[in-house]
Amino acid sequence: MYKVKVNNGKDLGFEKKDGNWQLDGQDLAFDLIEVKQNTFHIIKDHKSYTAEVVSHNAAEKTFQVKVNQNMYSVSVKDKYDELLHQLGLDKAMTNKLSNIKAPMPGLVLNILVGEGTDVKKGDALLVLEAMKMENILKSPADGFVKKVSVKKGMAVEKNQVLIEF
Repeated sequence: MYKVKVNNGKDLGFEKKDGNWQLDGQDLAFDLIEVKQNTFHIIKDHKSYTAEVVSHNAAEKTFQVKVNQNMYSVSVKDKYDELLHQLGLDKAMTNKLSNIKAPMPGLVLNILVGEGTDVKKGDALLVLEAMKMENILKSPADGFVKKVSVKKGMAVEKNQVLIEF
């Protein structure tokens, strides 16, 4: 059994039972053909739909799906996600931000945050030049910048602490 949520609406039960897909206990009858990778043609109740998986985040089990030019945000939870939630362990599994370290030796080209800044997961923090390429280091989780340990133009070594949270 899966719990599916569309556009942050209510949880819907989705499962395959006795060879048939069911949504909240009701049989779903549809035909589905994969037209190309991540694009599907669906016929349900004599109506045609084109569905495209625009993006997905496997770790968070979320998808952006376009159906006939309408965008939908979909999140999926399986029985293990539900068990972790019931035990209160889902909060313990979130990323805790401690420090951002240099992934390789390089030169700090730009610092995009300052001390005392609140950052969200995915926010750009710093631009590091390494091997003649610019690398944007992003926040792996939400956090609060306590200290920026480097300055623009500074050379850094691998695993050197750049930003402390």
